[in-house]
Amino acid sequence: MRWVHLAIVLLFAFVIVVFAFQNFETVSLDFLGFSIRAPLALAVAVVYLLGMATGGSLLSLLRRSVAGSRIMGD
Repeated sequence: MRWVHLAIVLLFAFVIVVFAFQNFETVSLDFLGFSIRAPLALAVAVVYLLGMATGGSLLSLLRRSVAGSRIMGD
């Protein structure tokens, strides 16, 4: 089973590398009056990393909230 997981991770990494090499064209991003021009692959990577950070924080906050409500309910 370990080899299956390794194969999936390697396949995913390969797809990411191919995506990055095929998407070097510059795009314009506008948000709340700010405008940035960056390669599409870089923009996707930054948004993904921000999503990981905020998603992990939200999950942690929800877990702590649920654990606190269980203690209060007992």
